[in-house]
Amino acid sequence: MDELKIPKVACKIEVYAAVNPSEDPDKVRLAVSHVILESDYQYKEGSIKATSNELNSLAKIQETIKKHRTNRIYRRQMRFNTKEDTTWFYLNKQAAYVDVIAICEEAEESAMGPIKVILHSKDLDKVVDWLAPEIIE
Repeated sequence: MDELKIPKVACKIEVYAAVNPSEDPDKVRLAVSHVILESDYQYKEGSIKATSNELNSLAKIQETIKKHRTNRIYRRQMRFNTKEDTTWFYLNKQAAYVDVIAICEEAEESAMGPIKVILHSKDLDKVVDWLAPEIIE
């Protein structure tokens, strides 16, 4: 299996998930940890925030995109949500809790609220091309 080489670009990754009053913050943190690897976590004001400066922390999302061939959906979402050097997409929080990466096109698709993944980079195109490569058939 040919692993896509991680581009050497500066990138800041932020992952947010609201912690609803009915939810256990530890379970939400677990869901977030299934999405972003090796990151720093903070819990404040009803949400969990994870940050990383390593593209490799997105490896699980990238592997899932490759395995399920969902790159077109991710690329469309990231293109649609791009503003200057930032883009974002939603992931399903319940799915993440059971260690499944599932994109949400609308926040409402995740009943307990989505996990929002925000990418900041001056080389955003390289980040997007690595995360969800364009498939030429």
